[in-house]
Amino acid sequence: MTDVTVIGLGPMGATMAETFLKAGHDVTVWNRTASKAEPLVAKGAALAATPVGPSELLVVSQIGYQAMYDSFGELRLDGKVVVNLSSGTPEELRAAARWVAGRGGVLVTGGIMVPPPGIGQPGAYTFYSGPQEVVERHAETLKALSEVHYMGADEGLAMLYYQAQLLVFWSSLTSYMHAVALLGTAGVKPTTFMPYAQETFAGLGGDGPMGFAKILAEEFEAGVYPGDLNTLHMQAVGLGHAVHALADAGLETTVPGALKALFERADAEGRGQEGLGTVIESIRKP
Repeated sequence: MTDVTVIGLGPMGATMAETFLKAGHDVTVWNRTASKAEPLVAKGAALAATPVGPSELLVVSQIGYQAMYDSFGELRLDGKVVVNLSSGTPEELRAAARWVAGRGGVLVTGGIMVPPPGIGQPGAYTFYSGPQEVVERHAETLKALSEVHYMGADEGLAMLYYQAQLLVFWSSLTSYMHAVALLGTAGVKPTTFMPYAQETFAGLGGDGPMGFAKILAEEFEAGVYPGDLNTLHMQAVGLGHAVHALADAGLETTVPGALKALFERADAEGRGQEGLGTVIESIRKP
């Protein structure tokens, strides 16, 4: 029996399989387009005839959960642990756990927080959820890919954490694109602005006076948003100026405009003299 079977050999799955091999594991691979397995077979992987390979541990990396259903079809999963690192919604993942259980297997869901080049590298980590005993039993094998962060038994939790991180990632980098585009209209090079953006990103996650991630987390838990130094109303006005600057420069304003509308709604709801954190109350009650 091999240590692990990897199902799905796109850039993520192929890198996972290669990383398992480099870590000394016996690896079986399967892909709907079988020719994608050839480079891995040349490196020592075995080719499975079906996605239910000889391993107890099946690691799935596909475009989404429907791909898993299509791949397994009517095959039984008796005694198998399916670790699915594909993207989906938390409800999809909970339904998938029931689907896998109905075929005799156990589903562990995961969200890997690095792109393919980061797999197996220091600092890489993956959120996992599902039965704790099962995750712990296979943790040593899974550590070849990344650190194992177990989030709880609810199969939807790993994806909630994964998507929460991606929301921060996407929105932060998109705001950076808007900033670079705005400065570019005045001939400022992206590399000239980059050190200031880096300082802002680092500061937001730090412990100093700009460490708003920590400050807001404490405010969210307390449900109190002091506005003594920076009121939401003041932030909404300032954001309005930034959106107008983008428009005056002939740039895209859809996302900043939506943010402006959110700030203004929270202000209109009577919380303008509270701090910025009060916006979360409008997010919670759309």
